[in-house]
Amino acid sequence: MSGRSAGKSGRGQRQLRQRVQTAKGRRASSVRWLERQLNDPWVAEAKAQGYRSRAAFKLLQIDEKVKLLKPGQRVVDLGAAPGGWSQVAARRVGAKGKVVGIDLLPVDPLPGVDLMQLDFLDDTAPDQLRARLGGPADLVLSDMAPPTSGHSSTDHLRIMGLAEAALDFAEEVLAPGGGFVAKVWQGGSEKELLDRLKRCFAKVRHIKPPSSRAESPELFVVATGYRPPSGQGSRVESADDSRDEAGA
Repeated sequence: MSGRSAGKSGRGQRQLRQRVQTAKGRRASSVRWLERQLNDPWVAEAKAQGYRSRAAFKLLQIDEKVKLLKPGQRVVDLGAAPGGWSQVAARRVGAKGKVVGIDLLPVDPLPGVDLMQLDFLDDTAPDQLRARLGGPADLVLSDMAPPTSGHSSTDHLRIMGLAEAALDFAEEVLAPGGGFVAKVWQGGSEKELLDRLKRCFAKVRHIKPPSSRAESPELFVVATGYRPPSGQGSRVESADDSRDEAGA
């Protein structure tokens, strides 16, 4: 992302904060969300680079550290809407690769992405996906998050449930040596998912990319070297950027 200043004042360089001008009649939470979007530099950069969401930078930054995406890979993006992660994956795997985005919602067409409006929890979903990919997947991605309830414990359990469901799906479709990325939140039940990942993958780590909002509890688990659960033990590492699973 460029270091361009977002604005200046007469007292020297200063970022000018925009406010929602039509706040009347909106809920306070909606106004806060809109103001955050208006003042988020990653939102502006996503528009400038043609990405459908700021979330694209999370995957780009994860890939910069771990080098997950390679030309010619078969990649699955679970919960693909609005398409930012699928865009990144398609650009990285190139014309010889294959990207399939799956979502319950319709997604506008994306160059280089095969989009499926489908519930990935459907019993037939793994077979449908393999048919689209023409074989097993090299990488399964999930940036999915449920609607928040405002109750932190409930929200944590919901997002961890989605991550576990994504892992169930990944185990159905991944080729040996494949990778898995999923959004999680910090909290006690995360250990159960990590223990399971350590049995199934050679290496597991946490990454909190710079574009993840500092106040957000989100982290991403990144697992590589897929193997049957009966394989040898694995090790968990933090990303080597001073942010680890303890960071928010």
